Amino acid sequence: MSEAEGARLFRESWIAGVRKYFPGEPKPGYVTPWEETPEWERQAAGAVYEQVRQFLALSGGHAARLSREQKSRFVATAWTAQMFKHFEDPKPGYVADWPDLPEWQQETDADIFRAIEDAVG
Repeated sequence: MSEAEGARLFRESWIAGVRKYFPGEPKPGYVTPWEETPEWERQAAGAVYEQVRQFLALSGGHAARLSREQKSRFVATAWTAQMFKHFEDPKPGYVADWPDLPEWQQETDADIFRAIEDAVG
């Protein structure tokens, strides 16, 4: 899977997670379709996809044994690094530490890791 395809997988997994876990009606930006996703966000999604893919490869497949929380933390940390890359002074919510994220976002991040894991086999 190319990084561009991985970025799209990331975004589609994010949207699916938001729809599944977000309490109430999510902000429109949370569920913006891929075609309307800003370029910086596409780049960030591709970078995080690639980090997860490489992490899985470098672990020899053993990263599958991580807990759901560990998988979620990995995605959240990789995303935070992208926020610092793309924004000089990101909003605090964009770079919050994992324990400070809302539960819906923690669950969504875990699902993203799992989707990438399933895609790269």
